Amino acid sequence: METRKVQVTGGSTYTVSLPKDWATENDVSAGSVVEFHAESDSLLLSPKESNERTEGTLDVSGLEGDQLTRAVMTMYVSGFDIITLETPRVEAKQRRTIRQATQGLVGLEVIEETSERVVLQDLLDSSELSVHNAITRMRLVALTMLSDAVDALVENDDDLANDVMERDDDVDRLWYMISRVFRTVLRDPTAASHIGLPRVTCFDYQSSARQLERIADHATKIAEFALEIDEIDDDIADGLYELREDALAVPETAMDALLEDDPDEATRLANEARSQIRPIDDRAREVDDRIHQMDSQTAQVLGLVVDSLSRTADYGGNIAESALQKAAPRP
Repeated sequence: METRKVQVTGGSTYTVSLPKDWATENDVSAGSVVEFHAESDSLLLSPKESNERTEGTLDVSGLEGDQLTRAVMTMYVSGFDIITLETPRVEAKQRRTIRQATQGLVGLEVIEETSERVVLQDLLDSSELSVHNAITRMRLVALTMLSDAVDALVENDDDLANDVMERDDDVDRLWYMISRVFRTVLRDPTAASHIGLPRVTCFDYQSSARQLERIADHATKIAEFALEIDEIDDDIADGLYELREDALAVPETAMDALLEDDPDEATRLANEARSQIRPIDDRAREVDDRIHQMDSQTAQVLGLVVDSLSRTADYGGNIAESALQKAAPRP
């Protein structure tokens, strides 16, 4: 950290000098224009925004399958607008993997392909992406997935189970988009003003989106179990339904708190969500007791379903914590 003394010039203008190392590193010299971004009691300084798109190059030699998919997603989330994937020779298997990865990311398209590289470009401007709308959509899809997954399990509906698993891709797509915008906001103060949200709020949304993504993962897991189990006793089915409703109520209430503008109401809703968690643990134990009377293989699978529902409530509690932080007074 460096300090500078504020001086007065012309009798009314406050001036402060810039650290030379920072100015040199960012190509700021005499006559350069810089930007100031006011955030509460802080003032952020950055070089004048450039209209050029951020480009990144990655050597993907030897990468395939999940490793290559993860590489594409990492470059995307990191905030690169143009991504060049290079290798001495792009194999057909790599091209297919890159296209599949691209389809799972909002706004990303293949714009150039040669024998030695594949170039991807994000065709959406971050200012056009609404984090608020994205997390609202994630809430709807993730919680509906969990509800439908339990229906598929109890009703032995394989079509519904497969549909739940397909919807997980929609949640992942939104999760990566929110993560990309969040990292962009951290890196570039101008981006925060473009999307219309303070950086702290972007952090709260990104943290909560992570919890929704985990809920969707557990919904997918339950849907996979639904394909394994043929029939469930009515008594256990009733217990699972009751546990599902109680578990879903926590993230539902917590998301209401997160999206509530009034701090007092947001705090009330968040505390209400947190208070709903403890009774769910008792209900989960009751359902577990019923499950243990079944054959060992079925009991093991249904025990994992109960665990997923309990974790859903815990994830809702994490969202409630983010809501409380968002509603708290700023220091």
